[in-house]
Amino acid sequence: MLQNGTLNLSQQTAPLPFQADRLQLQDMALNSPGSEWNLSAQRVNGGVIPWSPEAGKILGSKAQIQLSASSLTLNDVPTTNVLIEGSIDHDRVTLSNIGADVARGALTGVAQRNADGSWVVENLRLNDIRLQSDKSLADFFAPLSTIPSLQIGRLEVTDARLQGPDWAVTDLDLSLRNMTFSKDDWQTQEGKLSMNASEFIYGSLHFFDPILNAEFSPQGIALRQFTTRWEGGMVRTSGNWLRSNKALVLDDAAIAGLEYTLPENWKQQWMKPLPTWLNSLTLKKFSASRNLVIDIDPSFPWQLTALDGYGANLGLVQNNQWGIWSGSATLNAAAATFNRTDVRRPSLALTANNSTINISELSAYTEKGLLEATASISQLPQRQAQISLNGRGVPMTILQQWGWPALPLSGDGNIQLTASGNIQADAPLKPTVSGQLHAVNVEKQQVTQTMQAGVVSGSEVTAPPPAQ
Repeated sequence: MLQNGTLNLSQQTAPLPFQADRLQLQDMALNSPGSEWNLSAQRVNGGVIPWSPEAGKILGSKAQIQLSASSLTLNDVPTTNVLIEGSIDHDRVTLSNIGADVARGALTGVAQRNADGSWVVENLRLNDIRLQSDKSLADFFAPLSTIPSLQIGRLEVTDARLQGPDWAVTDLDLSLRNMTFSKDDWQTQEGKLSMNASEFIYGSLHFFDPILNAEFSPQGIALRQFTTRWEGGMVRTSGNWLRSNKALVLDDAAIAGLEYTLPENWKQQWMKPLPTWLNSLTLKKFSASRNLVIDIDPSFPWQLTALDGYGANLGLVQNNQWGIWSGSATLNAAAATFNRTDVRRPSLALTANNSTINISELSAYTEKGLLEATASISQLPQRQAQISLNGRGVPMTILQQWGWPALPLSGDGNIQLTASGNIQADAPLKPTVSGQLHAVNVEKQQVTQTMQAGVVSGSEVTAPPPAQ
């Protein structure tokens, strides 16, 4: 019996000249200096049967163990009221029964550590966990990538609250079955994940009442359900992720009631390559209803109010890059503001393929008139765009806020504009724009202007001949 002392489980332990049928521990302290486990336990009681200590293995190579501890810290995770039952078989450790109070909750489970350092968790249950961490979400899960593999038979989490510096989840219920994680990948023959929470925060994302149900197979992931309240509205979708070509295909995606302000860097995020696991994204069916979308970019702010829409086979990611690569979409709103110019009932209809985005309808009402346009945008790297715009009964100042220099006309009237330019992320648009604008106001005064490389010429106003 060892009593009221300290036992160091060190790999540098020298062989001891004795052994016993049973090693009894009573109110002992256990430490593992220099070990990968970084373990410290207080008031340890229990036994090791038989006890045959060896060099670097003070508990021996083959034994049954049953231990309890009032407190135990493993890799900086503190626990209390710990119970461990299991066995040691050379470099394989089997934990047939684990129980502990951790993070104001409870942990129970069955697990095994293999000789190669991999883990097999037959079942693990976490109840009422309340955990605060100083690590980012990626760093929080980083230890999983340091072991050869982690096989989970069944993981159950109930009513957990976890929080880090830029992430948090509240009232989390999670069930994960039949999954193996190895480095940055996963394998399974028939895995399942179900989870829900009252709140989830990750960076700028803030979800309320998210629900996720998914099934895993060698071919990929079947997303049976994902719903959440987000930015005052509701998001709902289902679909499949295919492992072979890293393609996410959403059968149905619906967004309703959002009040969303785009992040300041959304254009930069749009141009950044996406992770390798998302080579393509296709929305087989898409619908939007009663959404408010705002961009506060001071150089060209805009807002769409009561935005509705629908789409089919809409390809939004190709070769890990955002875009509109295929399919069709129709959008309309009750009202909009583009660079401080108000319009009513704006609408847009487009189709896209690998070569071109064709906008067959682009229209909006001004205070008294109507704007109508068609446009096309090349999918080639130069991104050449062309537009043909007609305005009837519109203010002569309507285009000034949208980039065309002020016209030497006043009042309302009609305009005709044709223009082309290159919409490239790393180059300014204006020096590439060429076009022609013809405008005539209600007094029959008219002007024709030509733009070359963003510079306008021809601002002479012609007036109708005086009445006879």
